Amino acid sequence: MKKSYQITAEGKKELEKELEQLKGRRGDIADKIAEARDYGDLSENAEYDAAREEQGVVETRIADIEDILQNAEIIATGKKGMVGLGSVVELKTGSKTATYTVVGPVEADPLQGRISNESPIGQALMGKKVGETVVIKTPKGETEYEVVSV
Repeated sequence: MKKSYQITAEGKKELEKELEQLKGRRGDIADKIAEARDYGDLSENAEYDAAREEQGVVETRIADIEDILQNAEIIATGKKGMVGLGSVVELKTGSKTATYTVVGPVEADPLQGRISNESPIGQALMGKKVGETVVIKTPKGETEYEVVSV
């Protein structure tokens, strides 16, 4: 059974761009491997080992991205005023406010404000409306947030 990946149209474009860049690196890596082979004994050749390891990392990432793109399900923004996949949510607790975009796990990047719908915060927010209070359980304890806008 194939897994379906829920991503935004923007996330799909970013993955396509990354895939193109990674495929462009293949030639450089092949050159590094060929150059390292010229150094002689491969059993004690650190440059060769490093180039082969880089090749493995790049090829693995290419395969991952191709799988995601082949099984991608583009998500549409949910109902207006209700938190769903693709929603941009503004939360308030005390005097602090935070803005998050709820995305699928493939695109999640908390440092960029993109949280997964499968994360504790994302799960707590799903289906909430403006004005509702959400209690989010984190490792630091429970925090209460008000949904300011969706």
